[in-house]
Amino acid sequence: MSSPFRRRALLTAALAASLSSCTVGPTFAPPNAATPAGWSDAAATAGAPGQVTVGPTDAASWWTLFGDTELNSLVERAAAANLDAKAAVLRVTQARAQRDIAAADRGPNLTVNASGQVNRLSESTPTGALFSKIGAFPGVKGVSIPNPYDQYQLGVSASWELDLFGRVRRSVEAADADTQAQVEDSRAVQVAVLGDVGHAYFDLRGVQAERGEVAATIATEKDLLDLAAQRRRAGLSSEIDVSRAAAELSGAEAGLPTLDAQIARDINALSQLLALEPGALRAELSAPAPPPTLPTAAPIGLPADLARRRPDIREAEARLHAATARVGVAVAGLYPEITLNAGGGYQAQDLSQLTRWASRFVNAGPELDLPVFDSGRRRATLRLQDAAAKAAALDYQRTVLGALVEVDDDLATYGGDQARLAALDQTVARDREAAQLAGSRYASGVADDITVLDADRALQQAEVSSAQGRAAVYADLVAVYRALGGGWR
Repeated sequence: MSSPFRRRALLTAALAASLSSCTVGPTFAPPNAATPAGWSDAAATAGAPGQVTVGPTDAASWWTLFGDTELNSLVERAAAANLDAKAAVLRVTQARAQRDIAAADRGPNLTVNASGQVNRLSESTPTGALFSKIGAFPGVKGVSIPNPYDQYQLGVSASWELDLFGRVRRSVEAADADTQAQVEDSRAVQVAVLGDVGHAYFDLRGVQAERGEVAATIATEKDLLDLAAQRRRAGLSSEIDVSRAAAELSGAEAGLPTLDAQIARDINALSQLLALEPGALRAELSAPAPPPTLPTAAPIGLPADLARRRPDIREAEARLHAATARVGVAVAGLYPEITLNAGGGYQAQDLSQLTRWASRFVNAGPELDLPVFDSGRRRATLRLQDAAAKAAALDYQRTVLGALVEVDDDLATYGGDQARLAALDQTVARDREAAQLAGSRYASGVADDITVLDADRALQQAEVSSAQGRAAVYADLVAVYRALGGGWR
């Protein structure tokens, strides 16, 4: 390399280094989520099992609060096998590859090329006609202008955009933020999947408990029908009493197919969440199991923790970051672009002469792209990206507000269903006392069989309602932790 060429190269490199820190456009600052000091419905569960507290929460593994080994197993398998979760992970991989594509523009591009071709100029053009008429130069040995002619080339070329105003750096920044948004989206999918597992599992156990109570009611209704028929034969009651008892039995039996269908749907839902075929979990889950005990307390943290834990809020922040960086890309588009280009190699008409020193060629120098007039395209692009950034900021605020409302709604539902369950449990306790009293009166000869069976039927119906209410409370607590963004670490 000659001394002048070396000086020019060093000067260009020094210029690039001095300007590389110049990055135009706005610099992203994480937004502050506007959150209240506390939850407005957090006190609705005070004094009840599973009462909500604002202490530090381990929402990442909320299912362990219930102490149910079957639920723990289902959640772990769903986290590893769910197809939606796997698809979300692949979207993260795609985003990372897209980021690497954008980052490749920060360095130089180097290509090696080799070619061999036959060229013929048209004799209907001035150049082709001249070549065909002259052919070889008279009196000059070895010099000719053939038509057609061969051309061989072996060379290397390199280019490097100096990125003086940060267009590439802002593009990489936006791609990094897009990747983070996809990471948060995959976490949101996991939150939803594990929440669906908990909801389907507790619904299954609740329906199974309800079916057991309905089966007990059917047995009682059969006894009542037998008694009504006996009393009718003895002339102690009318045919109306028999028909009424038969109708009660038919009504109770009509509920079983609906419950069986719901049990099948819940098992199928859990199978799908675990990427299994329908009914694959039937042998594992078909046997009823007693519901777990609600935790003594359900810590949920403070509203200020929500922005750090909920993946959809984190995703909205990442998308705001990406939109802000793209404003910088648009601003950089208003400034000149300088690209360093260099190339060299060998060219020859005869392949045997290709590697001779005289066949070498070199070209090197900067290329300046200066925007002068584009009918307002670049300015319009800047306005577009600025509006997109403002829309992303609004979307962040809307996401935070929606999350706060969702948590507060779920807390209100959880507190309401706990109060309802407490009332239902009181009803069960009173009906159980009535059934015991009826049994004592029957043993003393004061009450008849029908009074005892009627009391048992009322108790069983109250227990059905209690089983439904208990399943609702469990599902509500799962919804609370899902709304809090629980299910990922």
